[in-house]
Amino acid sequence: MLNRREEEVKMKDAGRLPPGQALTQKFPVLHYGSVPQYDMDTWTLSVSGEVEQEKSWTWAEFQQLPTIEVTTDIHCVTGWSQFDMVWEGVLFRDFVELFGLKPTARFVMAHAAGGYTTNTPLELMLEDNVLLAYKYNGTFLTPEHGYPLRTFVPPKYFWKSAKWLEKLEFISEDRPGFWEQAGYHNEGDPWQEERYAKRSSF
Repeated sequence: MLNRREEEVKMKDAGRLPPGQALTQKFPVLHYGSVPQYDMDTWTLSVSGEVEQEKSWTWAEFQQLPTIEVTTDIHCVTGWSQFDMVWEGVLFRDFVELFGLKPTARFVMAHAAGGYTTNTPLELMLEDNVLLAYKYNGTFLTPEHGYPLRTFVPPKYFWKSAKWLEKLEFISEDRPGFWEQAGYHNEGDPWQEERYAKRSSF
């Protein structure tokens, strides 16, 4: 069994470790604000904006939707990466078929507990490894990692995967989310080291 340093070198040689990142064998907890406590009898996920039909799902209803598993790597803007994590949830591309999108929908704003938001291009959200996730490595998310539900957007730094998801807003024009307004890069591509914005594009 490889130690952490040997595994890190292996992943770098395989082209799986983005620049400026280091391997972690843990799952660090990072977030702004306190961990919310939900009453799952009243929790809902809603969709709004440039959609054909605004809808919402209770937790029981959401868990009835078909899920898939995705094995992939994640990269945090603070510099850690973890490899071959197994995530389970509803494929975002399938989810949008439940309510339909207007042709004007071009971006997705995730709204989460405490007023947290993050913005992502719709085109990216429709890729085949982007989920509305509620399990990782075979177990339900813990509250610290976003229970009951989070977006899971592995092509981007992990702040784009919003914990404690409550609403998805489909919008025609891009606008910055919480960390993007605070100076983080709007795109957040780990392979380009898009950690912080050089200047605002808004």
